[in-house]
Amino acid sequence: MKLSTKSTYGLRAMLNIALESGEGATSITDISKREGISVSYLEQLLNKLRHKGLIASIRGPKGGYVLSRPASKITVADVVTTLEGGIYPVHCIGLHGRVNNFCKKSSGCVPKIVWQKLAEAISDCLESITLKDLCVEARKLKR
Repeated sequence: MKLSTKSTYGLRAMLNIALESGEGATSITDISKREGISVSYLEQLLNKLRHKGLIASIRGPKGGYVLSRPASKITVADVVTTLEGGIYPVHCIGLHGRVNNFCKKSSGCVPKIVWQKLAEAISDCLESITLKDLCVEARKLKR
């Protein structure tokens, strides 16, 4: 299973915004330069994150993006699910025992147990890491 660039780039953009949160708004141009991501692609990602309420945009000469809530209250799961939708390893599995009825064999499918456990492990992992945690790690690397 592989996440798309939406998640990887979106998380990098969110980390940039979080790291600059004490300095005011972070411009999309600055994120683009630091991360090597095109402005047009960043606009698409940041619009989704803004509509979900994870960031806010500020207009004007010193405008840009800021977090809508503290970095400690935004998880990696918030970012990934906003940009990817469901993060399930196979199409027939949802979290917490929900089974999507896309497959005729779903009701008697034993491998489904594996996929369900994998989906829950991925969700638990992404829910356990906040932007604040990533900021701490990023600052350690810059020393």
